Amino acid sequence: IIALIANLAQVGFIFSPHPLTPDLDRINPVSGLKRIFSTEGLVRLLISILKIAIICYLSYLIIRKQLPIIFSLIGQDTGKTFSVATGLIFQLLLYLCIGMAPLAFMDYFFQKRRYEHQLMMSREELKEEYKQTEGNPLVRSRIRSMQRNIARLRMMQKVPRADVVITNPTHIAVAIEYDREKMNAPTVIAKGKGMIAEKIMEIARKNNIPLVENRWLAQMLYRLVEVGEEIPVKLYQAVAEVLAYIYRLKGKVV
Repeated sequence: IIALIANLAQVGFIFSPHPLTPDLDRINPVSGLKRIFSTEGLVRLLISILKIAIICYLSYLIIRKQLPIIFSLIGQDTGKTFSVATGLIFQLLLYLCIGMAPLAFMDYFFQKRRYEHQLMMSREELKEEYKQTEGNPLVRSRIRSMQRNIARLRMMQKVPRADVVITNPTHIAVAIEYDREKMNAPTVIAKGKGMIAEKIMEIARKNNIPLVENRWLAQMLYRLVEVGEEIPVKLYQAVAEVLAYIYRLKGKVV
């Protein structure tokens, strides 16, 4: 009864079919020895020994104290014998409850600490798993590399929409798009250095997009404007001159 009350006080009423599920580890001798000789197993063994000792000791004290009454029942009628026996059993149970209460509290605090330790271990395992995946520098580097590749691919897919690509002349390339109906100002849709710049210029040539060499403007656009952003006000004049030049060329072609 005390064990049941203590368990309900610790975790409440929980029904789980898991203990009914067959588990070969329960009949594995090696696993059994590990459980027995673990810290938890030794504490449980100690508590069980104390329980048995308390039960035996209290039973001995009460029975020894009540021996005269027990012997006096010899030859008495059944009703009186039953009444006295019931009283003795009730007294024994009462003393056992009082004697087992400290052990119940000990067991409660032990189980609580064990549960908190398991939670702590679970958190540590999660942290370790995080370190081995997202927290691992190599994994983080690979993730960033994949993200850069995806962003670069999307950027390259937008180059054919550009009105002009401003270069420096081979090290930097900045693709600019301007749609008067949809945009407040010309927008950088792609930019890059080195091999990326060469790829932007290659795509531009394949799609007949004009390449304009302007070292200062290419450097300023590359440094000040991110992909997807509109050009700053201080570069309006320079970009407008380039776009006007491109529009005049297209006008001549047309």
